[in-house]
Amino acid sequence: MEPPQKPATHPPSRVAGAFWALWAGHAISLFGSMLVQFALVWWIAQTTDSAMALSIATLLALLPGVLLGPAIGALVDRWDRRAIMLASDGGMASLTLGLALLAAIGTLDLGPVYAVMFLRSLLETFHWSALQASIPLMIPERHLARIAGLNQALSGALNMIAPPAGAILLHLLPLPGVLMVDVLTALLAMLTLLFITIPRPSQAAIRPAWWKEMLDGLDYARRWSGALVLMGMGALINFAVTPAFALLPLMVTRHFRGGALELAWLESAWGIGIISGGLALGAWGGFRRRIYTTLAGLIGMGCALLTMGLLPPNAFLIAVGAMFVGGAMNVMTNGPIFAILQAVVPPELQGRVLLVIGSVVGIIAPLGMALAGPVADAVGVQVWFIAGGLTCALTGLMALGIPSVVRLEEQAPSRVLQ
Repeated sequence: MEPPQKPATHPPSRVAGAFWALWAGHAISLFGSMLVQFALVWWIAQTTDSAMALSIATLLALLPGVLLGPAIGALVDRWDRRAIMLASDGGMASLTLGLALLAAIGTLDLGPVYAVMFLRSLLETFHWSALQASIPLMIPERHLARIAGLNQALSGALNMIAPPAGAILLHLLPLPGVLMVDVLTALLAMLTLLFITIPRPSQAAIRPAWWKEMLDGLDYARRWSGALVLMGMGALINFAVTPAFALLPLMVTRHFRGGALELAWLESAWGIGIISGGLALGAWGGFRRRIYTTLAGLIGMGCALLTMGLLPPNAFLIAVGAMFVGGAMNVMTNGPIFAILQAVVPPELQGRVLLVIGSVVGIIAPLGMALAGPVADAVGVQVWFIAGGLTCALTGLMALGIPSVVRLEEQAPSRVLQ
């Protein structure tokens, strides 16, 4: 076998400039995606008033990452990551344009909306994996935790802006007009990508079949005992928490007796919390042992969700506060995990390992979504917030006593595949 090829090299200032251009394009595209997501979820809630319909929509959005994540990760590690992001943005723009045309001629129904939500999720999985796997090639390792915090702050800013923007636009424009905003933002993101270069990781001159590379990603995760425990915890958390957020529109309409503006307030409070937590994490960097930041955030997020589930209908303002705290704690939970993965997983394996972990973490979330509708219709949406809060808090507390989790970074597999 020939020696590995050296990755493309670029002056540090050029790489830094390309990263910030990539980041700006991603921000533009993400804003459009969040806007169309808000519009479609509210359209489903208003059209059907059905917990089952919202559960199906969320289930379809989950399936691509859960079922195809490892295969997508292997392909991302083989293909040009800029090309993947260009194709993903173009595909999502085309799908949204199709929905806008159906809405304009008055033939939009649940079938096309479900199909587009599934296909957009598939393309977003490709885009997310390519983006995350590109970051450690463009940013020094010592800055990865801060970039993770900044990314979380971006997500929070858009969570703050997109829901009220969506609610206002739904009042001002027909649904096709709102959907066309997403088409425009995707095109702007593609324009940004056309003018940057993303370094490629070192690769062997002769590569195995893609499915063998997928198995390499699975094997890497299997040999990392602390990551296996965290993946099991994440699967339990997603089982309980995903239905809660999927049914948030019905929490607003059924429990708090509100409308699109109240839903936007809750989602914006979550976003403001993410901004606050992201800025704090970016400035602070977290505890020296990064996993402690994650577990503290997980316990705090559990307390916020539990509060949300126990509130009476006349306590909407307290619910806004709980969502703020939950958003801040969500950053403290997820930001350090991404920093750990980007710091210790070899760049040539990043796409595979990230999506293998994502698939395992989401593997039983579809079961939670299958139960979400009937349970919410029988006993109320609040039960999912209570279950999610207890699961987060208890798993975070228990993980503090598990050595393989506490020493997660030190016990990562070798940077060279065995």
